[in-house]
Amino acid sequence: MSYIDICIMGWNLNAFMFVVNFLMAIRVISSSDRDKLQEESVVLKELKEQMEMYYPYRTQTTIITYLVPFTAFFRMSYRLIEMFFFFQKNQGSRMFDYMVYKYTTEINRAKNK
Repeated sequence: MSYIDICIMGWNLNAFMFVVNFLMAIRVISSSDRDKLQEESVVLKELKEQMEMYYPYRTQTTIITYLVPFTAFFRMSYRLIEMFFFFQKNQGSRMFDYMVYKYTTEINRAKNK
């Protein structure tokens, strides 16, 4: 297997994780009503703005993650495992609860540095 084959396999896995992430987002959006989604969107927007104060290049980092072979695959695999354990521990929670938890822990981690 050549280096280019390994890179192509890594990019394919990154693309697969992008599709998985996209399908999860569609599933979450389709399972909630519009008013609730708008309320949750306002809360998440405030948290995202607060997080961008500590991590200003977060969007560029995410784009680079998908361009480097295997990086997005491992990053998303870790997040999926983390979500699985979060939902196991917090029965009845939703994706919104996980996102609020993730944003607040990242913000608190950045504040404590």
